[in-house]
Amino acid sequence: MKSLTTSLLCLLTLIGFGQTNFSSESYTITKKDLETNIYEKDSTAHALVIYEYGESYVDQNTFKLKTEIKRKIKILDREGFEKANITIDLYKSDNGDGKETISDISATTNNLVDGKISKSHLEKNRIFRERYDDNYTRVKFALPNIKVGSVITYSYTLESPFMFKYKGWEFQSDIPTLHSEYRASIPGNYEYNIKLVGGKKLHTNESKLKKNCLTNGLGVKVGCFNSIYVMKDIPAFIDEGFMTTRNNYLARIDYELKVFKGFDGSIKNYTKTWKTTDKDLKSEQAIGRQLNKGNLVKNLLPTSLTKEANPLTKAKTIYKYVQKHYTWNGKYKLFKEVSLKKLINNKSGRASEINLLLFNLLKENDIDAKTVLTSTRSNGLATKVYPVISDFNYLLVQTTIEGKTYLLDAVDDYLDFGQIPFRCLNQYGRLLDFKAGSSWLPINANVMSKKLFKVELDFDDNETLNGTIESRKTEYHAISTKKVYHDDNDSLIKQYRDKYPNLIINDHNVATKEKTSPKFEETFSVNVETETIGDNIYLNPFVLKFLTKNPFKLQERTYPIDFGYKESYLYTLKVNLNGKYDVMEIPKNISLKLPDNSGTLLLNTICENETITLHFKTNLYESIYPPNYYNYLKSFFATIVETQTNALIVLKKK
Repeated sequence: MKSLTTSLLCLLTLIGFGQTNFSSESYTITKKDLETNIYEKDSTAHALVIYEYGESYVDQNTFKLKTEIKRKIKILDREGFEKANITIDLYKSDNGDGKETISDISATTNNLVDGKISKSHLEKNRIFRERYDDNYTRVKFALPNIKVGSVITYSYTLESPFMFKYKGWEFQSDIPTLHSEYRASIPGNYEYNIKLVGGKKLHTNESKLKKNCLTNGLGVKVGCFNSIYVMKDIPAFIDEGFMTTRNNYLARIDYELKVFKGFDGSIKNYTKTWKTTDKDLKSEQAIGRQLNKGNLVKNLLPTSLTKEANPLTKAKTIYKYVQKHYTWNGKYKLFKEVSLKKLINNKSGRASEINLLLFNLLKENDIDAKTVLTSTRSNGLATKVYPVISDFNYLLVQTTIEGKTYLLDAVDDYLDFGQIPFRCLNQYGRLLDFKAGSSWLPINANVMSKKLFKVELDFDDNETLNGTIESRKTEYHAISTKKVYHDDNDSLIKQYRDKYPNLIINDHNVATKEKTSPKFEETFSVNVETETIGDNIYLNPFVLKFLTKNPFKLQERTYPIDFGYKESYLYTLKVNLNGKYDVMEIPKNISLKLPDNSGTLLLNTICENETITLHFKTNLYESIYPPNYYNYLKSFFATIVETQTNALIVLKKK
């Protein structure tokens, strides 16, 4: 009996610790909401969504989509004050025939004063509107009298004429959420593809049919498909390096209109198969009609170029011609106002126009070419389940020459033939082939990007360490350095001097002059600072470092680690002692592997023949690692930083 009592007490203690004092099942404010000022599950949280509720339905009178939204948020510290600044975006169509509206805005700040709940209400004249761009108006307001410990509540109603754009719901944000609930009522004559994004499980997922929920002007009644979705105890989504857009991983529900059935019996399909989508794209103004502009580009190239016999040489020359003569205006829009004629006349245009020009020039010169629809990393992953053309925002060109396939982008002056910009390394794209049918195409960087430093140092008669550094960067590691160098060589030197203050750079020579070269090679003449304590000379052998801090700091990461490309770092150091020094200490050797041999780290230091030689190499053999690799990578990078920061060579003069 004594043992059973003890067990029950322990169980009750655990249950009590796991529970929260916040009232997370209701929009109503309680004293516990105000008295509780910590969130045990995330001590770093600045604010907490205690309860949020959304409900979307079609209004019986206006037949517009209405969404009622309520939120209750706890302010845990001063950094959480920003959560009292609310912004709501309202959409307006391009042609101006429809727009979203907002009404019934209500907001209150609740504080505990002398043991009682004190309320401060938002005044209507503190609600502001501003035009954000051609399609969006922003409504803004800030809740009054915010303090640490405040609980804010706000609610509003949205009305939209866009039934094709049924209101989605985000369960997750950059602060934790205890209870997020969304209710959707969809008339039976609308059928949507419903997608749950983010990989998190629903606590509640219920759906049922309600008969005769809507009646049109002719008295025809229709049923509604009513759904309830609830998530609980949702962690904050924290952005960290090496990821694509957060929209790929944020827990949410999205809707895509599939079929509309009119009251007159008509049926309109919005979500199509790729077969029908290909047919539509073939005749579409911005893509299909731009793929047969042979007459427009026929006399664009010099005769000497078009008569080139070797197809690969010809393709590369055409590629460089487009790169050199046409400038990107920074715009991405893929399906709007595309004009190759305007591009040719202005010598400047959208990314899609430049690459469509490249496609037509290749095709006109008997080189196999196809176009590839892609979505950039910041735009998110395109849906694979069914065609959603609006998911794509970029266009690449694929060419196959002598059995080898190349992906091309002529927008960037610094890309080599067969390279695509980093922004396009987003897993896959849709290869358009209007004869055989379109298909999904993997998009990745098959060639490893490398960064190599070779350092050779000697002590002179004044015990000063002098020497040379040879640097070689390839592929994506080379592109960023090339851009800095060709923009302003002096700024590259300044960048090095700011990054390595213990390194005195005397001479700097660049061997790679070509912008589009896949490598960038340079050499330095340097003086390296050492530290002398007593009779000992201390030298950190990593005079150039790949990393100075660990980019991975989260306790847990629920989304992939996406580097974009495979990469390799190699650092070699040779210190010539010339018979003048005894070696007291050198770095210890290290050998480390990631699971499945997906990455390696190696440090090897030897001292022989009056020379210290150090080899340090890291390889990441995957461009994307799943979330369960996060702790391994975190430890892997911590070892790199610790090694480069704390490694020491200790010498003593003979």
